[in-house]
Amino acid sequence: MKNFLKLLVVAVASVVVFTGCNCFGKMAKQQDAVTIACTPDVLALNNGKVEADITVKFPVEYYNKKAVLKVTPVIVFEGGEVAGATKYFQGSKVDENYTVVDKTMGGEYTLHVEFPYDDRMANCELQLQVEVKCPKGKCKEFTLVNANTGALPTKAEKAALAAGGDEATAIKRAFGLTVATGINTLQKELDYASVMANTANNYKNVTTVVTKADIVYAINSSRVSKKATETEDLKAFVENVVAQLSNDRATQNLFVNGYASPDGPEKFNDKLSNARSESGHKAASKLLAETGMELDAASYGEDWEGFKELVAASNIEDKALILQVLSNYESSAQRESEIKNLSAVFTELKKEILPQLRRAQVVNSTDIKGKTDAEMKALVEAGKLDELTQEELLYVAESVLDCAKCDVAVLEYAAEKYNDARAYNNLGVAYAKMGEAKKSLEAFEKAASLGLADNKLNDNLALANLANGNVEKAKQYAAAAKNEAKAMVEAAQGNYNAAAAAVEGYNAAVANVMNNDLTAAKKAIAADASAKADYLRAVIASKEGDLETAKAQIKSAIAKDAALAKKAVKDVNLANLFASGFAL
Repeated sequence: MKNFLKLLVVAVASVVVFTGCNCFGKMAKQQDAVTIACTPDVLALNNGKVEADITVKFPVEYYNKKAVLKVTPVIVFEGGEVAGATKYFQGSKVDENYTVVDKTMGGEYTLHVEFPYDDRMANCELQLQVEVKCPKGKCKEFTLVNANTGALPTKAEKAALAAGGDEATAIKRAFGLTVATGINTLQKELDYASVMANTANNYKNVTTVVTKADIVYAINSSRVSKKATETEDLKAFVENVVAQLSNDRATQNLFVNGYASPDGPEKFNDKLSNARSESGHKAASKLLAETGMELDAASYGEDWEGFKELVAASNIEDKALILQVLSNYESSAQRESEIKNLSAVFTELKKEILPQLRRAQVVNSTDIKGKTDAEMKALVEAGKLDELTQEELLYVAESVLDCAKCDVAVLEYAAEKYNDARAYNNLGVAYAKMGEAKKSLEAFEKAASLGLADNKLNDNLALANLANGNVEKAKQYAAAAKNEAKAMVEAAQGNYNAAAAAVEGYNAAVANVMNNDLTAAKKAIAADASAKADYLRAVIASKEGDLETAKAQIKSAIAKDAALAKKAVKDVNLANLFASGFAL
């Protein structure tokens, strides 16, 4: 309780004559002994609400046994007001069911007040509006009293109060006792968007495309037959090589790999695969002669890997047994021996599998370089989004563009065209950065409805719900959230100490200011040169009483973001700065 104010409730001025309400005359004589304290003395926004505890202390021999006070906490602001729960106090001889204040004992009472936050409340006052009555006296109905002077309303004021309207509102406010001024809305400055995360795209600057074709040989032969070079696969292979020559983004790497089927002596097969590599290289070079491409050659002996793949893909009845043999034995000889023992199976292998492995394989590994960042940016700026692939759209929005509106436009297009959950998630992040909290949440919910279920989306849903004031919903997601998202939920609930330990940068600074750890707050944004960081440094300096630094920082902030000027003049955290005579 930092700021004690005198509670000048009804009849606080001894010079006032309480016509019709004489039960307050004696109370007026002890006016200075009645105190009120509001905690906090500067209200704070927390979880969409403004809360305070108002403590009233009545001294011994103060309270008239026949008196009743009706005390209503009201937040008043330009354009409106919100009333809290009314509290009634009565003397010991009043036949009502209110809180009794014993004259011989006095008493201390705390009124907990709670109001839903309204953006108009930045410049506001928390008042106590007081009414009095004497049920056993002449003043049998509640009468508004000026809690600042003790004066009862004049006839003209009574008439205005009875008529209602703006004049009545003005009188009530003038009669109210202000116990707190302004609301610290720094909690609203928590940057939820900065904690949100994009879902990764699959864009690759270089994509490798591999095409293959086989030159097949007769058993134990390395001679290339004419028929072996006239297959449709080889024809398509050559056509692809030719086609890629005109693609300036393509880099082709050609190989010829010689193999032998894994039957027969291993040494013989090693020589055979080498011979097939050479003859295959010669044949392939001839087929590709007009391209001017060079081919590398290599031999790999018995093709057990190819054998395994073909068997696994086949319909051979005992293929599981064959694969088990390959798993149990490393030696080529042992493998061959065990498989040959499966006589019925081996006959089928000789017919269906082994002939395919007697080959020289021609391979084209082509590296295709994608569009440059500059090219993709130019397409976006030209509105040619249809010339970008799905992955390029996701990539350019995340890594190339430096424009929130541009990100939104690209991601809206990608989300709609491909119905891509990743695009909707990333669109939610983009909306959040633009301050579109409702749209952001809707985008995340759409991503979830499309089946995206990862930790990033879960965290984003928690944060987006916070940004929309749905704290209870956010807490549901927080159970599975990462530490930083959990910390933001804690901060939204006013648990700034817990939050400050888990967040970084600007958000850590906000949490530390709210936790009154100004040193930690300054450290958290030491390297941040943004307008919002300058503004926060002005708040910190103002709280420390360093008004010169506060002036410099607020000027810097406004120079970077002119909109902050309007905010500054209403900010209770900067009240002492403007009270010192500083003007924008």
